[in-house]
Amino acid sequence: MKLSKLLRTGIAALAITTGATAAHASTMRLSETGSSLLYPLFNLWVPAYTAKNPDVSITTASTGSGTGIAQSIKNLVQIGASDAYLSDAMVKFHPAMLSIPLAISSQAINYNLPGISHLNLSGPILAGIYMGKITKWNDPAIAAANPGVALPDHVIIPIHRVDGSGDTFIFSQYLAFSDKAWGNTLHYGTSISWPAVAGGIGANGNPGMVTALQNNPYGVAYIGISFAKQVAAAHLGQAALLNKAGNYVLPTPETISDASSSVANTTPPDERISIVFTPGTNAYPIVNYEYAIVNSKMTNKKEAAAVRDFLTWAVNDGNAMSFMTQVHFLPLPDSVKALTLKQIDSIK
Repeated sequence: MKLSKLLRTGIAALAITTGATAAHASTMRLSETGSSLLYPLFNLWVPAYTAKNPDVSITTASTGSGTGIAQSIKNLVQIGASDAYLSDAMVKFHPAMLSIPLAISSQAINYNLPGISHLNLSGPILAGIYMGKITKWNDPAIAAANPGVALPDHVIIPIHRVDGSGDTFIFSQYLAFSDKAWGNTLHYGTSISWPAVAGGIGANGNPGMVTALQNNPYGVAYIGISFAKQVAAAHLGQAALLNKAGNYVLPTPETISDASSSVANTTPPDERISIVFTPGTNAYPIVNYEYAIVNSKMTNKKEAAAVRDFLTWAVNDGNAMSFMTQVHFLPLPDSVKALTLKQIDSIK
């Protein structure tokens, strides 16, 4: 081959390599970790967003809300996904951290009771179970809530999360807000000092909760609604819960909407508010905003711009029902969406 041709070939190859390296270097890489309840939604959002924004790469991980909050505060990820908003203490120590609602979700109370297709439960009953005060399925309190149901004379197996969990946060809020004994002693949080209950089981993440409940007949567990498909495939039951108005309701788009509408116009600018055990005749009692925990003062301005763009897309295009229905979520009401967009815009 002539020297001139070799040079041209080499220069062309160098140009291709250099161009590829430059393109690779220009890709903005973002990381999200946290809530296993939000994880299925992020895994719908990310491919849709990056298809239109190929210069952005976003990794997702299901590690639990506690990890999502901690890693976001430590600047190990740009987005911490959480079912729980930041506490007052966290906001005091980390004033730059934001709790940004992205959508509305709920939590189901599921059970594994052979032959029983409908079951009513309440906050006080569940508190009694998880405190070890109610130990049998045919306990008088459960029987009174389920007249005519042939409840088994079998020990209850309560299943709880062992990881720092937003699901634990909202479940324990329901218990604390509806049962004085729980509220005065165990309170609520992403981690709970679970009372020692004979036969009780700990599980990791929502997938672990589904598996543990499937493998343990006579068990009861709290599982994020985005895992409804897996729950159905495992042939597990879903309990109707006693709401603040005194009615037993299942988590449906209507009952979830009824609960969230009660706080839509009272959500504060920082959007840290509970939607658990809210008033409403048909309000489902365990409903929550799904949060992105984000540092408003990022050191990398390009990362900040990329986070703003992605989160803005998430609450606009990403709140379309084509995404929401797949995970049994609801979009943010307009008044809450406006607050969210304002918080997103403050990320610098």
